[in-house]
Amino acid sequence: MKSLKKKRRVQVISLAAVALIAATALIGYAMRDGINFFRSPSQVIAEPPAPNEVFRIGGLVEEGSLIRGEGEVISFSVTDGGGVVPVTYKGVLPDLFEENQGMVGTGTYVNGVFKATEILAKHDEDYMPKEVVDALKEQGVYKEPDGS
Repeated sequence: MKSLKKKRRVQVISLAAVALIAATALIGYAMRDGINFFRSPSQVIAEPPAPNEVFRIGGLVEEGSLIRGEGEVISFSVTDGGGVVPVTYKGVLPDLFEENQGMVGTGTYVNGVFKATEILAKHDEDYMPKEVVDALKEQGVYKEPDGS
């Protein structure tokens, strides 16, 4: 017959395992809406995501594509040199947002248009998010910033 000490040890280990599994499940459930994957325009065109999937897209704002509509509605295209995705956004753009500059947007891809809920732009003339740099390098259109 097992000693009382061994039984207690098995019970404690079992309870700890159940608690660990429950905590992991709760963390995964809480983060299900908080994880946004990054995609380049080429990836979005090659494999369009589901209309209800929230993700981030990044690249350069295509020159000549920025159109300010009625009120706060803005439309433009984002490119990585290999693909172009039209974007619509309702809100106020960051001060440093302009054509031929890097941007990252969060939103959904519906009927061939990325509907952004958030737009981020560079915060100085040299900075560009790593994901955007990687996507532009992959397409062969990345230019190193001037060192001056």
